[in-house]
Amino acid sequence: MLTKNSQNKSLEQLSSEEIKEFQNEKLREQIEYLAEHSTFYKKRFLEENIDWKSIKIIEDLARLPVTTKNDLQLYNQDFLCVSPTEIIDYSTTSGTLGDPVTFGLTEKDLERLANNEVNSFQRIGVKKGDIVQLMTTIDRRFMAGLAYFLGLRKLGVGVIRVGAGVPQLQWDSILKYKPKYLVAVPSFLLKMIDYADKNGIDYKNSSVKAVLCIGEALRDKELKSSLLAEKITKKWDITLFSTYASTEMSTAFTECEFGLGGHHQPDLIITEILDDQNKEVADGELGELTITTLGIEGMPLLRFKTGDLLRKHVEKCKCNSNTYRLGPVEGRKQHMIKYKGTTLYPPALHDVLAHFDEVKLHLIEIYSNELGTDEILLRVVSTDETEDFLFKLKDYFRAKLRVTPVIKFEKFDHLQNIIFRPESRKPITFIDYREQ
Repeated sequence: MLTKNSQNKSLEQLSSEEIKEFQNEKLREQIEYLAEHSTFYKKRFLEENIDWKSIKIIEDLARLPVTTKNDLQLYNQDFLCVSPTEIIDYSTTSGTLGDPVTFGLTEKDLERLANNEVNSFQRIGVKKGDIVQLMTTIDRRFMAGLAYFLGLRKLGVGVIRVGAGVPQLQWDSILKYKPKYLVAVPSFLLKMIDYADKNGIDYKNSSVKAVLCIGEALRDKELKSSLLAEKITKKWDITLFSTYASTEMSTAFTECEFGLGGHHQPDLIITEILDDQNKEVADGELGELTITTLGIEGMPLLRFKTGDLLRKHVEKCKCNSNTYRLGPVEGRKQHMIKYKGTTLYPPALHDVLAHFDEVKLHLIEIYSNELGTDEILLRVVSTDETEDFLFKLKDYFRAKLRVTPVIKFEKFDHLQNIIFRPESRKPITFIDYREQ
């Protein structure tokens, strides 16, 4: 029998069968906890006549209904499993697919969150004595920034909490404190490079050796480097590591040096990749990530549909871990675009625009026309606004996606004020007016 105190590192060296046995045990513990403490799930079990004691192994999850974003928004407080006096941190989702949802974390939940990031940072090579610069917010009820800080603190690492944006301040800190690692949104690294070029900063010989990249994909569906990743590393010889997480999961999937997807942490989460009928898709096929959290006290979730479309990779990784990996998010379920007979997701549009050095900023807007069909407007800041460049852009879209959206050139200051809003924790590069 595997113990509850098994460490993530040793778990990953176990066989797939042993890992599954461990997860089955953790699942039974979590189901029992929900049945006793969760107002939402107790009510659901009762209303739908579900014998929760019969849920003993991962395959049994298929007999349960899924939990949706709408459930969280309508019954937010009913998901809380502890007294409000036990909550010591309040985090909220970013509200990408609707109103933000609040998650209350207990002391144990914060400890779990720290351990989660210890595993992630160790996977990319961070060790005690290193210095890491956090280029993401730690305030505004943002769980990720807090998680990075807690994990690095537990690891015994020096942390520079610079926050998001402001290339000059980022470089001032890099040159002064000499961090080996950064945590950053990858597209912002291009702004860092541009600022360094214009201000005579020798970034190629800086202390920075690697970056943990958040919020944007570094790989395509075949796990090859994205255009954005290639664009960065072509200019700056640093190693980029991708990590994927969300407030709902309180868990990160971080890739190792081989870049074959974000590694699963078996003691923290169970995942299913489901189709539109909530049936599991074959390994390697695109589906919606659905998660069951493990070991959470405050607001655990059971079969929660994240809205993220991605693939599970089960072949053994070169790092010898026996855990499966999750590929990049290829789209959001609610952000699917049907444009001139072609199905698209925003990441594909972002990737095409990343091909052009001339494009400095861009915003994708989706709306419905008078016929009720989807339209795409790309608002672009470019150093080249000629007809020839516009034709080149459209031609590249046709070659890559078979369709050409409407493209409009914008002034830098105007578009920057829309993308980088003070009240937003992340750059806003996609707006879907169909939801309004």
